[in-house]
Amino acid sequence: MLLYQAALPLSSRTLTFTARLIRAHRAAIGSRWRTLDPAGQALLTLAYLHQGHTYEQLAPGFGISRTTAARRIHETINLLATCAPKLREGLRAAKRSGRGYVILDGTLIPTDRLAADRPHYQGKHRCHGMNLQAITDWRGNLLWVSGAIRGSVHDTKAARIWQLPRLLADHALFALAGKGYQGLDHDLVVTPYKGKDKPDYQKEHNQLHARLRGPGERAFAELKKWRVLRKLRCDPNRATPIARAIAALNNQERQSG
Repeated sequence: MLLYQAALPLSSRTLTFTARLIRAHRAAIGSRWRTLDPAGQALLTLAYLHQGHTYEQLAPGFGISRTTAARRIHETINLLATCAPKLREGLRAAKRSGRGYVILDGTLIPTDRLAADRPHYQGKHRCHGMNLQAITDWRGNLLWVSGAIRGSVHDTKAARIWQLPRLLADHALFALAGKGYQGLDHDLVVTPYKGKDKPDYQKEHNQLHARLRGPGERAFAELKKWRVLRKLRCDPNRATPIARAIAALNNQERQSG
């Protein structure tokens, strides 16, 4: 077996933040000794999330077994997930900004599943996956990322499952969203006009809508830089803590930038 060194395009602040969580967790549970110190366990998890390597690929480089690698990565992901931005807190922050709106978007996280797992099949993308919803502010700062639900669920239904229209109304906000959200709530969710040969006022509406919504789309692009989200090779139920862990890490990266 050949081993090699590699670099992660992440800040030292993100590593320190993750290691601090691990160190506090070990102190809380009274863990005296482990093969990896908190910094090593943090680096192992960041490599897994950002590069999308398998446990088998990562374990030899850290001098541990595959089982230990999986256990430490799962532990760290669960710790990071607790630091993910909360929906109500995010909406309150958006309200305080004075802009009056947020950006709503959804994406499909492909999973390595068999055809028998039909509930996870998404016809539009022709693959199995999990649906994620996210809300950002007008700058593209991630305010919230949802739990993962089966990929066959449409974005409009997913938004209703998470009660987004009601929460937007409670905080006196409206959302800018894509065409997939048409029909969700005309008063609270603004979407582009569909169809060809649109009148000028609809074209102008779509242009302004796209310009304002752009930062939200870039936020999802930043999430997809974490390669583990490009195709999950694990139990689909792990998609929720993974997505929320990445949301917490992504906010750390933006602060360090």
